[in-house]
Amino acid sequence: MSWTSRTSWIRRFVSVLSVVLVALAAALFTAPLAQAHEERPVTLPDGSGSVPELRTGEPDLLVCKTDRADFERRISGFPAALKARNLALFARCARSGYRHLQQAVDAVDRSGMTIAILPGLYEEEPSLPPPTGACAGLKARKSALGYQILSYAQQKQCPHNQNLVAILGKKNLQIEGTGASRLDVVIDAKYQKLNAIRADGSDGVYFRNFTAQRTTFNSLYVLAADGFVIDDVLTRWNDEYGFLTFASDHGLYKNCESYGNGDSGIYPGSASNINNGRGYDVPRYSIEITGCRSHHNMVGYSGTAGDSVYVHDNEFDHNMGGASMDSAFPGHPGLPQNHAHFARNLIHDNNENYYPYVADGTCAKLPVDRGYERGVVCPQISMPPGTGIITAGGNWNLYEDNWVYGHQRAAFFLSAVPAFIRGESAWGKQTDTSHHNRYAGNHLGVDKAGHARPNRTDVWWDGQGGGNCWQSDAGAATPGAPPTCGARRGEVSGSTDRLVGEPVKLAQLLVCADYNVQARRLPTGCDWYGARGLQRVETQLALGTALVLALAGGALWWRRLRGSRLAGAATLLGLVGLALDVAGSTLALTPTLLPAVALLLMGVWWTLIGLALRPTRPVLAWTTVILGVLTLLDAFDKAVLMLPGIPVGPAWLRLLLGIVWVLWAVIAAGTRTPRPATPAPDRPETVTP
Repeated sequence: MSWTSRTSWIRRFVSVLSVVLVALAAALFTAPLAQAHEERPVTLPDGSGSVPELRTGEPDLLVCKTDRADFERRISGFPAALKARNLALFARCARSGYRHLQQAVDAVDRSGMTIAILPGLYEEEPSLPPPTGACAGLKARKSALGYQILSYAQQKQCPHNQNLVAILGKKNLQIEGTGASRLDVVIDAKYQKLNAIRADGSDGVYFRNFTAQRTTFNSLYVLAADGFVIDDVLTRWNDEYGFLTFASDHGLYKNCESYGNGDSGIYPGSASNINNGRGYDVPRYSIEITGCRSHHNMVGYSGTAGDSVYVHDNEFDHNMGGASMDSAFPGHPGLPQNHAHFARNLIHDNNENYYPYVADGTCAKLPVDRGYERGVVCPQISMPPGTGIITAGGNWNLYEDNWVYGHQRAAFFLSAVPAFIRGESAWGKQTDTSHHNRYAGNHLGVDKAGHARPNRTDVWWDGQGGGNCWQSDAGAATPGAPPTCGARRGEVSGSTDRLVGEPVKLAQLLVCADYNVQARRLPTGCDWYGARGLQRVETQLALGTALVLALAGGALWWRRLRGSRLAGAATLLGLVGLALDVAGSTLALTPTLLPAVALLLMGVWWTLIGLALRPTRPVLAWTTVILGVLTLLDAFDKAVLMLPGIPVGPAWLRLLLGIVWVLWAVIAAGTRTPRPATPAPDRPETVTP
């Protein structure tokens, strides 16, 4: 066979092997996942809208309560000018205003109107009761979380089945509180509605200066809008989200705050996918988020299909995770996620762990009884606590000039998500995530004042994808030497392009994904939920592998090679390597050279054992040598430099060949070596007389 033919055959073999491994990874990830957000089918806006501007004239409609004494108490501390304005507005509202926000919304009869809400608590009593009559019998598919997925027509027919305040199809509507702070106007769903405020198909909507709270899903929901602003609004104490903007364009969040949410404080899901197919340089972003703080949630910011979002000068702190974007949930337009740009954000101390509230049954109570107002959060999906920025299947994301510090797990977490997870079965799409994510120029392990606040790990990457890079001053990392970013966007030193991640990391992600808050199912074996020592899946795999290899290798040495000093020394090195591998698996949150040293010793073991086997078992011998070389390459790949130009890492090849080797070694150890036949002694001839 010519060298060209051999090369072609090898390439075909590796290609087929890669497809098999991707299929295996996809199968691993088909564990049931919670639905982050299920909505009726929507079409992304055509992009012809614009970001609305604040109107400062007198409001068209007023909303207030009738208790003047309570109103005067609420405004008593206002500055004189603001107090006088509110008193004048109250007098006008008493004559011709509305007592509930929904009444004012229903009175909007043209584009460009402004509703002003005076200081007070708005529980929207007419909207609170459960549906009756025809609205109680609507036919619609239910989501995995139990709520009905209503069509737009059904929302119009029964606006308060799910919404405390429903803004449906109103254009260029501005709703603002007139208080001194956003806490002066409070819209409270009392855990009796899915959403406090829903703006659906309402282009140009502008929300300003109020608080929305206490829902069974999210406080402020903007759906299918081409143009919206969320300005100085607070959301809190919701089962899922504080702010949810979905399938929208020309959006702006500014000076907002959110806390106490079971999923995220800020969720720009399925932002308009305007930059799909582009590189790092883009003409504009669909949604901008700036000047906001999101804290004490499961995650500060999240975005399934959070495409073309510019997130800058915000603070995400004291959540379980600072920010995340993903391609892990079906039914979201714009998958896979792409083109988020994070710049100049403070992302720090995201080490909260709310899973004990699931374990002890707190989250199984009714929402009103869980204690959200006292700091309880019921995490809705699987999340690695102690992480700064999580990218679970995203492309062309930029993370630059952020301060990321004080995390007990990792500053940056990157993993791929096969397209099977989002319901796409085409083979060509299974490796279409985790490409071209750039982490450069960030301030890691130090706060703005220059104080050291290290992250336990700066980089955690499963190894899949191409064109990803990290800044050269990143500290502890796994793998030990990920590709580094060049000075210009798109420049990568040591770039790799792998079709599947590391096997142990994939196993960890598989185990950790099997979480369900409704069933109170916290996966055993995952340190995200408190597993330690031998409880952790990584340690269990390392220990099980070590026992199998020690028994197979020991038997092979005893039955075949115990007369060889070289083989005896090599076997001893292998046993030490296996022990170090188990010890290293317990230190996964603190990357060290221990796993690489373990692989180095095991590689030497197999190489020397293979050489010792050559005289008697030449085929097994060379297989063992190849296994040793792959193990040495795996050590180099993990600790020194990720090997470029290969579709799968050495760990996968070592794993597959290792299975074959164990079976072969056991067979060889159990087979008796035939002894050479001993010739019969010569007998003296008998002479017959």
